[in-house]
Amino acid sequence: MTTVLIISIVIVIGVLIFTILSINKGYQYKHTIDPIENNPHLQQDESEERKE
Repeated sequence: MTTVLIISIVIVIGVLIFTILSINKGYQYKHTIDPIENNPHLQQDESEERKE
């Protein structure tokens, strides 16, 4: 019984460590966006608004 408990605790601690590492890596990811000048969808929307 003690062996099962120890193995379970090790597995839980391992999963917790990997979860924390993956969350930290996700927060470190640098998101980028397209500038307004190069956004083809914005140009389409502006031309549609002018037609109306």
